[in-house]
Amino acid sequence: MRFTKLRTARRFARGLALLSSVTAPLFLSAQAIKPFFSIEVHSDRTVTFSYKDAAATTVELVVGGLPKKLPMKKDAAGIWTVTTPSLPPEIYGYHFESDGDFRLDPANPDTTINLVDVANELTVPGDTPQLWEVANVPHGVLHHYNYTTNTVLGLPQNQSRYYVYTPPGYDPKAPQPYPVLYLLHGWSDSDSGWTAVGRVDLILDNLLAQGKIKPMVVVMPLGYGDMSFIHQFHVWEDPAAIDRNTDLFAKALLTEVLPRVEADYHVSKDRNDRAITGLSMGGLESLEIGLSHTDKFAWVGGFSSAVHNLNYEGNLASLNPKAADLRLLWVACGTEDSLIEPNRRFVEFLKSKNMQVKQIETPGYHTWMVWRDNLSQFAPLLFQPK
Repeated sequence: MRFTKLRTARRFARGLALLSSVTAPLFLSAQAIKPFFSIEVHSDRTVTFSYKDAAATTVELVVGGLPKKLPMKKDAAGIWTVTTPSLPPEIYGYHFESDGDFRLDPANPDTTINLVDVANELTVPGDTPQLWEVANVPHGVLHHYNYTTNTVLGLPQNQSRYYVYTPPGYDPKAPQPYPVLYLLHGWSDSDSGWTAVGRVDLILDNLLAQGKIKPMVVVMPLGYGDMSFIHQFHVWEDPAAIDRNTDLFAKALLTEVLPRVEADYHVSKDRNDRAITGLSMGGLESLEIGLSHTDKFAWVGGFSSAVHNLNYEGNLASLNPKAADLRLLWVACGTEDSLIEPNRRFVEFLKSKNMQVKQIETPGYHTWMVWRDNLSQFAPLLFQPK
């Protein structure tokens, strides 16, 4: 018995020594490796970015909302750095370009993903909580659905998707049905665009808590009629392809998504309780669908809408204010957006038809910063009494 204990003790000692010989270098190595921080947000809201690439000859920083790429400087350790100007409180997408090639930030796991590309994400906080930030307020619920479409082309097994936001305290037996907003994403995004990047649920939660909006259900569908539309970068130069995609999506929205939502949720079927808006491609879709189906939507909007190849006279030839009887027509665009002039021309077209239109121009580019702000301004106008 004593021999067995002694042998066991010796084996344990040898094992401990072996373990120490293996882990000690790893422990020392771990101590020697300092964590690499690629982002430092300063108190004045400037941000210092760092990127490791000793072999690169040039590295530039691209930040959504800034007009130009920022050249970075390399130190002796091969780390490139640059400090931005002071940035307004917002969520920013960014990436690096190393010798002209797109590079993600490997030190930052926060990313935004759509159907075309990926970008890193950075939040610059404000002195007070922003509308798109989590706050200690009642929260609504996001529901995600898959369904079989007979309209949308190019989906695996014909499975399409949509999100539904229900407001805090949603009551399926409430005396009055809820108004509903159909909110459309842009080209390259998916049905998750407005939730994952746009933070729509947090914006609406906070606006509700502030008493600025009516409780509403919000529906966010996958916004393509033909999935091949996202694989062609020059497709926006082809009006026929644009019309095809929009027409197929309109059919899917009106004959598949809308009836499902109205069957599953306690929402109004009155046109005065339905709104539609969207950004970029979704803005084009919301304006064309809304203005072509004013029997279904009394509130119509578009954010930075891709109307540059919209056939006004063909698609909206019969538009007139009396028949449309809209409660709101709202067209917004950032002044630095390349789509600002097409949106201005579209507004002039609407005015030539004697349509009452609210034209909104704010500083900004074709970015989520503009669209989150657009939503925060548009939502409080909806479903208000005359």
